[in-house]
Amino acid sequence: MRLFKKILKWFGIAFAVVLLLGGAFLAHSWYFKPVNINIFFARAFLQVALESPEMLSSIHVLEQFGVKGHNAELDDESMAAGDRLFNHMKESRQVLLSYADEDLAEKDIMSKRIALNLMDSLMDVEQYRFHNYPVNQLFGVQNGFPSFMESTHQVHSVRDAEDYVSRLSQVGRKFDQVLDGLRHRENLGILPPQFVVTKVLEEMRAFVATPAEEGILMVALTDKMKEADLPQSEQQRIALEAREQIENTVYPAYGTLIDYFVTLDSKVSENHGVWALPDGDNFYRLAMRLFTTTDYSPDYLHDFGLSEVERIQAEILEILETEGWDVSQGFHSAISELAEDPQFYYSDSVEGREQILADYRAIIDEISAGLEPYFDVTPKAGLEVDRVPEFKEKTSPGAYYQMPAMDGSREGVFYANLYDIKATPRYSMRTLAYHEGIPGHHFQLAIQQQQEELPFFRRLIPAVAYSEGWALYAERLAWELGFQDDPYDNIGRLQAELFRAVRLVVDTGIHYKRWSHEQAIDYMIRNTGMANSDVVAEVERYFVMPGQALAYKVGMTKLLELRELARNELGDRFDMREFHNVILTNGSVPLDILEELVRQYIADNQAA
Repeated sequence: MRLFKKILKWFGIAFAVVLLLGGAFLAHSWYFKPVNINIFFARAFLQVALESPEMLSSIHVLEQFGVKGHNAELDDESMAAGDRLFNHMKESRQVLLSYADEDLAEKDIMSKRIALNLMDSLMDVEQYRFHNYPVNQLFGVQNGFPSFMESTHQVHSVRDAEDYVSRLSQVGRKFDQVLDGLRHRENLGILPPQFVVTKVLEEMRAFVATPAEEGILMVALTDKMKEADLPQSEQQRIALEAREQIENTVYPAYGTLIDYFVTLDSKVSENHGVWALPDGDNFYRLAMRLFTTTDYSPDYLHDFGLSEVERIQAEILEILETEGWDVSQGFHSAISELAEDPQFYYSDSVEGREQILADYRAIIDEISAGLEPYFDVTPKAGLEVDRVPEFKEKTSPGAYYQMPAMDGSREGVFYANLYDIKATPRYSMRTLAYHEGIPGHHFQLAIQQQQEELPFFRRLIPAVAYSEGWALYAERLAWELGFQDDPYDNIGRLQAELFRAVRLVVDTGIHYKRWSHEQAIDYMIRNTGMANSDVVAEVERYFVMPGQALAYKVGMTKLLELRELARNELGDRFDMREFHNVILTNGSVPLDILEELVRQYIADNQAA
């Protein structure tokens, strides 16, 4: 009983209190309506988490209590598992609605609203649950599984290493379940763009062509066992078992998926946005609403993007002219000339790439030391800088962030893509480090994790407009605070904001205005100055993630509006640290709720 009280503390302190009252009451709270809404939140999240052993491994909170069985399992990817999730959400929503607001504390009413927003979003998505491409050039089991094993599965003991092998043995089942879903989508007329098929096949063929002992799955396991200093005899035994599973289970599973995509290749020949899917226009509007948490129309965001592109390009040209560059031929010519200047690039070598990582770490260290006047709540977890694993860097974005483990066993990680050296000009590095690292995603997500007074689900759930809006806001904040005083670094910042404005135009162009793959690439190349490889990767990302790219600029714009509102309303009483506390310590929330929180902060200060 004591063990479970400790475990469930992570999922809501109130649930642990229930345990003190006895097993019968616990059983009632598990199967019937809990007496307290926070117990309900804990139960609802725990019931979902227990269905996902990979999620449990990622958050890594049960291991400290000796609960490790989930680390030997992989998620159920079947359509039946999806049915169970939707049914669970419907049932949970009905229970949540039964808690009357007048019986709740103010903080619990806010949690109820956020949970309802999440559940309602899932209910809206249900009719379009197959309107996606679960195996694509960015994500899917074909690269998600090896990445998970390399970055998330921890090995500290012989049992942990054996669990690693157990997971390898389940890849066939997992891939078969994904394949069932792909065939179901095909029957519904939901086929991916042609480039998805081409790139996924290229990726998977390269994966299975790599000898098992040289592939990421074996290399990661052997490195983890060495670092854990396991007995040599156990390392040899487990390595042999792992190799057998990779060759006899993992690679054949990839082969089956490859065979399916080979047949699919003859059935797709176009690159269309989601307008081409059944009821595609309505699906896109829903995707826009879910990602931006607003009711903006496609036309509004397209036009807003066009106006922002014009404004930001003018600012960049002004800086370039001041620095002596010829801007007479317009933005594309000037930014292309800048992008071709070798002074802004590292050597295309192992040493050059190592220097990029070292410089990223120096940038993070510098800003970390200078943020105290603007933040009084900071992450407890540290931040590492690492390279995107080489097996997937060709189709990965320029950078991404991985959250720390909640038990402190794994730091946050800023992954930088070093595939194309031309995609990392020196003047863009500060902005990227601030966005993915500090004070961007690492601050927002790690601080969200450590808010123990919030229900557990609010410490984990995403709201893309909020989280990506914060990361883009962080880029601007770093400039405002003087960390990008070099004019070229400021060009890098403006280029990053321009990139997000262009996204508004291109995403709505592809999925609403029916732009072609080539038309979208051409517009982005002409208006960003980005490396061609980055442009192609970005445009193809928008094809497979409709609406997601809109969230960045929408979220940043709202954060700047709210900061200006608070500054104007409070005058001398405005404190940047207090404002940032409001934004960062309430979890990931929809933008309308974020505005309510800021307005309440303003009212409380005015009344003080």
